[in-house]
Amino acid sequence: MLARYRTLRREGAREIVIKKSRFIGYGKPVTSEDEAIAFIESIRKKHWDATHNCYAYVIGERDEIQKSSDDGEPSGTAGRPILEVIKAQQLKFTAIVVTRYFGGIMLGAGGLIRAYTEGAVQAIEASEPIERVLRRKVAVEADYTWYGKIENELRNRGWHVGDTVFADRVTVVCLPEVEEADRFIAWMTDLTQGRATITPGETEYYDF
Repeated sequence: MLARYRTLRREGAREIVIKKSRFIGYGKPVTSEDEAIAFIESIRKKHWDATHNCYAYVIGERDEIQKSSDDGEPSGTAGRPILEVIKAQQLKFTAIVVTRYFGGIMLGAGGLIRAYTEGAVQAIEASEPIERVLRRKVAVEADYTWYGKIENELRNRGWHVGDTVFADRVTVVCLPEVEEADRFIAWMTDLTQGRATITPGETEYYDF
């Protein structure tokens, strides 16, 4: 698994008008090619009367799947520019559709490339690009006498924290980056003088 990667936070859309043509950019984070295709088809159904629904998507930790479509626009003027925007912004697991309603004015090849590029940029901005970081859940269970010190030191050193459970003892779920988990555990063991029960757990992506 990747230690970190950039993707989109949510599905989003934004419209621009260039020489009377409407360009509506849609972005969505996707986990598979099937999900990307379903998203594209949903936009096609929504805009069944559009002149073009051009798209591109990138799937895989190493961008193994990269596809694009000009959907009837001149070859290389729509799908490829959208794909290049995704790659330039280093986004993974991302699908973009740019819908065009022709406004009666020809844009030419260069104009189309610029228009679809801007449509993709607007789609990404509307969908909010984020960085997802792989973190390991580490449960730190200690007596209440240690809680104040643990909380203060975590805050002062900028470690991310999840839930805190108050029972017979207090348990703080810490979220170090997966590559820093061993260093964190050693630091916490030293901080609590070995009196805390420290339990490494599963890994999960977070985007804070």
